[in-house]
Amino acid sequence: MKAYQLGAQTGLASLTPVTRHDPVPGPGEAVLKVRLVCLNNRDIQVLEGRYGAKKAEDRIPLSEGVGEVVAVGEGVAAVAPGDRAIFAHFAAWTDGAFGFFAFAQDYGITHDGWLAEYIRVPVAALVKVPDGLSDEQVAPLSASALTAWHAVVEVGQVKAGDVVLALGTGGVAIWALKIAKAAGARVAITSSSDEKLAQARALGADITINYAKHPDWEAELLRETGEAGADIVVETGGQGTLTRSIGAAAVNGRIVLVAVGSAEGPLPNYGTIIGKNLVIKGIAAGSRAMLARLVRAVALHGIQPEIDRVFPFDQAREALDYLKSGSHVGKVMIRVD
Repeated sequence: MKAYQLGAQTGLASLTPVTRHDPVPGPGEAVLKVRLVCLNNRDIQVLEGRYGAKKAEDRIPLSEGVGEVVAVGEGVAAVAPGDRAIFAHFAAWTDGAFGFFAFAQDYGITHDGWLAEYIRVPVAALVKVPDGLSDEQVAPLSASALTAWHAVVEVGQVKAGDVVLALGTGGVAIWALKIAKAAGARVAITSSSDEKLAQARALGADITINYAKHPDWEAELLRETGEAGADIVVETGGQGTLTRSIGAAAVNGRIVLVAVGSAEGPLPNYGTIIGKNLVIKGIAAGSRAMLARLVRAVALHGIQPEIDRVFPFDQAREALDYLKSGSHVGKVMIRVD
């Protein structure tokens, strides 16, 4: 099969096309023919050697996509050739509480990922794709969308009428917007770009705040909500924004930390955390069970991803360059078949 591997991880040019033997499923495994792959920011970090320790140079990268089952191993009955499927990149985290065990089986990091013609995966990790959903709808669900679902639904327990605040207009924030709107919530989005805020409004954002014009954006959010604040905050900024997110949160609000972001900034006001009875929780992606619930919600509400551009397989480097340029609005994908 044709594939790409990480190489020396000194930059995007390290990505190397190779030819590998086709994978063969073992007991409890399936092999998928890859159809559509999605790029994420962590893929760039990995290739640049900035995502923890360097990975094996022959590792196949990318952690998100959709494929068609072409072979199954001994004892497999849950899927059959012809089924389309996706899986959360923490493949061992099928259900229940998170544990460090999840990091030991991270596809695209510790195990070969999606940037190949075929991928082998444990069947227990797979979520079958309903016939009514397109490849484009499901290929982007296993990373930023699953993280947003974990934050807004699983932790945030969103309900109609809630105010959900998402920082920035990155992948997690835009998916948080779509998921929250499907639940009947009001959504606030922050950005330093009026153009991106206009795009967020076009996607359904109820409140948009330019933090370059309103450095005290938490006060602006309170003003826009009649001093009530945000019931759920999808916090992607890190320590640099956490204090303002605490200020923007409603009484009994849930602040979900979904990215490390900036490591610099003021320490949080513990009196405010206690006084508002806030919950602050960090999360890492999500489980297979969460992904299955997300797929059902996408099917029920007809949620569509924002897709900027789809590259052919032989232009994988160009796709990563384009993602790094920041010119995109929505997902950057690679079509493999």
